[in-house]
Amino acid sequence: MALSAHDAFAAGGGRRRRRGRARRGALSEINVTPLVDVMLVLLIIFMISAPLLTAGVPVELPKTEAGAMQDVPDPITVSIRADGRIYIAEAEVPFANLSPRLKAMADDTTRPIYVRADASASYGTVAQVMASLSTSGFSAINLITETGGPSSGGDRDEAIP
Repeated sequence: MALSAHDAFAAGGGRRRRRGRARRGALSEINVTPLVDVMLVLLIIFMISAPLLTAGVPVELPKTEAGAMQDVPDPITVSIRADGRIYIAEAEVPFANLSPRLKAMADDTTRPIYVRADASASYGTVAQVMASLSTSGFSAINLITETGGPSSGGDRDEAIP
């Protein structure tokens, strides 16, 4: 009876030697690559969605060279649009109801108020809103602007629009 080369190995005639241990042990390391991938995706999602959470009514803020403020937990945001409409958070409020509505929302007058005025809003409207807030007893009034405006120490040729 003739055996082929393949049958010879199957019959045990040509044993192969294994180098090393006969059996491998279980892999005890954790593969962190998928974890890092998930964390990077979450980081990107939070970086994109975080600025969307702070804005109420869309306004084009004026640009200044002022530095960034520290984050304050739970401020009240008053927005003034270019056409003079006033909003508390995202709800439109007539000027006559601004002070009573803010007093009802705030537990005390030390709660910070952020005033976000459009760059093309009337100076008179912004001044009236800030004066109303001040006479209502609010002391922590902050005017919000964009950073990256013209520098006051620069060339004299730069004009303020």
